Amino acid sequence: MFRRLIYLLPMLLFAGAVNAQVSNNGQFRLTPTEIKALKAAAAANVPGSSNYSAVKEIVIMGNPAKPGIYMILLEVAPNTKIAAHLHPDQRAATVLSGTWHFGYGNKFDQTKLKTLPAGSIYSEVAGQNHFAMTGKEPVIVEITGYGPSGVTYVDPKNDPSHK
Repeated sequence: MFRRLIYLLPMLLFAGAVNAQVSNNGQFRLTPTEIKALKAAAAANVPGSSNYSAVKEIVIMGNPAKPGIYMILLEVAPNTKIAAHLHPDQRAATVLSGTWHFGYGNKFDQTKLKTLPAGSIYSEVAGQNHFAMTGKEPVIVEITGYGPSGVTYVDPKNDPSHK
């Protein structure tokens, strides 16, 4: 019995970390319509986002500024280009809607972008530079990581928070 409790404890702690916007008891089940209806905050200076005003962030679970697992949704406006940057934490992502164009490298290079339609998955490796863009439609991306998160641009002049 004691061994079972040891294995269940992390899951119970994890379940209590859900953001109150979604649930105050650790449970959530969201349809695509419900996800789109969630209220996003401006992503400028939000840990784990890109600091672009065209990117809105919704914290579903946890807190990306603190140690621990978190889940965020990024709503990215049409025709948005995000310059090369990195995050200090390992992250896994799923494209929920729209078509996301994502690449790895030290500078934005359209030839290195891979087109990721809804249902695609990708990783953002801790400390690895990457970049992205949207086309004519908005995109919603779900990102799960283990914080604390943050963002550092290869070229600080590309960081919108410095403008």
